[in-house]
Amino acid sequence: MNPKTLWKLSYGMYIVSSRMGNRLNGQIANTVFQLTAEPARIAVCINKENLTYEFIKASNVFSVSVLAQDTNLEFIGRFGFRSGREYNKFSNIRSITGTTGAPIIVENCAAYLEARVTGTLDAGSHVIFAGEVAGAEILDDAAEPMTYAYYHTVKRGTAPKSAPTYINPDQQQKPEDIRNMKKYKCTVCGYIYDPEKGNPDTGIKAGTPFEQIPDTWACPVCGAPKSAFEAI
Repeated sequence: MNPKTLWKLSYGMYIVSSRMGNRLNGQIANTVFQLTAEPARIAVCINKENLTYEFIKASNVFSVSVLAQDTNLEFIGRFGFRSGREYNKFSNIRSITGTTGAPIIVENCAAYLEARVTGTLDAGSHVIFAGEVAGAEILDDAAEPMTYAYYHTVKRGTAPKSAPTYINPDQQQKPEDIRNMKKYKCTVCGYIYDPEKGNPDTGIKAGTPFEQIPDTWACPVCGAPKSAFEAI
């Protein structure tokens, strides 16, 4: 089997949120899809080790916020590479409470849906939660939803190992692909800094060598310091 075949499947970029009592949590997810139209049902795939899984299992409700294409990596990293067990991801972030009681992120989002769980499917390391849609709204009709491909190829983002579509950076970037320009990889999350592209979201222009980036610069995905990067 050629594992790279799976890379051809298409995905989006979403924040899936839920609650347990007064506690709120959300995470980045790319596996969200519609199941039926009448009644409207959707499904999300969540790692069993994630706090969001525990919250959905306890409350039987969840929300899906559709990330806009221009969302910066720092915002994505907040929900994708930080644990809700140690950090309040909702602090100073615009959110609302849905009719189901699920928290809904509205910042940097094009639309949202909320659902009540109607069934589950154990997928080994992950669980698929199916839910009947209880509410849905468009937040910005002009905003282009971010695709998973855009996140990787344009934003230069990475996926945590808990993601169902995690790709080993060593498989994704072969030495022969990078021999003409020195790149650096974050040893914490795997984000690759490409001098040819720079990182406009953090003010680093295209063509800026890693050595010329200020020492105060941090990984735009997980917040690790510049010293955590290694040449590849």
